[in-house]
Amino acid sequence: MEENTIQVSRVYKIDGDEKLKAFVDVSLAGVVVKGLRVVNGSNGLFLSMPRHQGKDGKWYETVYPATKEMRKQLSDLVLAAYQE
Repeated sequence: MEENTIQVSRVYKIDGDEKLKAFVDVSLAGVVVKGLRVVNGSNGLFLSMPRHQGKDGKWYETVYPATKEMRKQLSDLVLAAYQE
């Protein structure tokens, strides 16, 4: 498998008027990352990375793309799969 191969392995859509629209799992070069979220924000749909709450009460991403280009590629792929 190519190093930068990204595939959406699962899209679980959430019904209702909530901001959270879906949970998404992706496969990155054979490693599955679970817990990405499609969120409806004030500027439209966007991809939110998996995160955890620290002891200070703030939220921290547990998985994040190393570059802006990788974030955009991942976001475009996931949002396209969500809208299918």
